[in-house]
Amino acid sequence: MVDGPRPALALIDALEDDLERYHLLHVARADMLRRLGAPAEAAKSYTRALELVTNDAERRFLERRLREAQAS
Repeated sequence: MVDGPRPALALIDALEDDLERYHLLHVARADMLRRLGAPAEAAKSYTRALELVTNDAERRFLERRLREAQAS
């Protein structure tokens, strides 16, 4: 994040093959996309994270973030 969300997104994307089933990868990706002003793409990543998350508190947080991204 020192250099902004775009380089961070590239690092996250480089890990996707290895961490596809890890919900926090998709959360981090969604956050970078949100910061870059790409709400539709962020919503896709939040949706994928929701498919994988098992914790109710995290689910509620992600549902809220997804609604925010969809409203943008």
